[in-house]
Amino acid sequence: MSEQTEHPEQTVPGGSADSSATGEERPEARLERAVRAAEQALIEFEIAVETFRVEVENFSRLHHQKLGPMYTRLDELEALIAEAKAARTGDAEDLRRARDARSLVMPMPGVDELFHDWLGSEGISDDAAAMLTDRPVRPPERVRPSEEVRRLYRDLVRRAHPDLAQEEGERERRDAFIARVNAAYGRGDEGLLRELAEEWAAGPVPEASVPGESDELYARLEWLARRKELLSLVAKELEESAIGSMLRMAPDDPDRLLEEIAEQLLAQVSEREAQLAAELAAE
Repeated sequence: MSEQTEHPEQTVPGGSADSSATGEERPEARLERAVRAAEQALIEFEIAVETFRVEVENFSRLHHQKLGPMYTRLDELEALIAEAKAARTGDAEDLRRARDARSLVMPMPGVDELFHDWLGSEGISDDAAAMLTDRPVRPPERVRPSEEVRRLYRDLVRRAHPDLAQEEGERERRDAFIARVNAAYGRGDEGLLRELAEEWAAGPVPEASVPGESDELYARLEWLARRKELLSLVAKELEESAIGSMLRMAPDDPDRLLEEIAEQLLAQVSEREAQLAAELAAE
């Protein structure tokens, strides 16, 4: 057999070898890999943002639930101290300070405060519905859910994320499912997350997507980049919030941070009580 017969691609004058024969990769294949990598990177970023959002929300609720009475007690003690001093001195400035201190104790709430967290984009909140129907309201047990809950959550999001959908109907199905996953994660409900994992595994398997043409893949990359920018703004807002700033002080154990703040507040309460006793004794 001649050498030309063994290597037919060398016998075509001015011709180029086929990519499958030469081992060269189609440009679309490289672009397809870039899109898939960008999708996975975006999903991981969304997981990080959502887990931090849950921690901010849980910390805020637990901070109010556990430490709110201590802050109220401190305000009351400040008012009592100021009033005792004003009664003793009769000074106009002391009387003004006493009135100001008393005005800070349980002020009349505004409309926004009265309905805070009751209504959202999806209607009445679960906590509000529970209160209106006499169902018990279950606050989060911890700022940061357990490691197993976090593992289940990440696994579910990676499998069911809406950004992996190619059709609008499939995206809507995933959107609704992930909303339930986020709610279960926010409550730290390990059992429900396991049920959701079984539900997703038993659900319809979407058809494998066919790699698009270059224009479609480029458009997909641009959309992913815009989505990443929006998430970055959300992450920045969370990090710069008052609660987010506090959480950054204890990234490894935010629950311990609550305990430390409680200890500081208890010390301040004891100090103010001693100050009040001294003020009353001086009358």
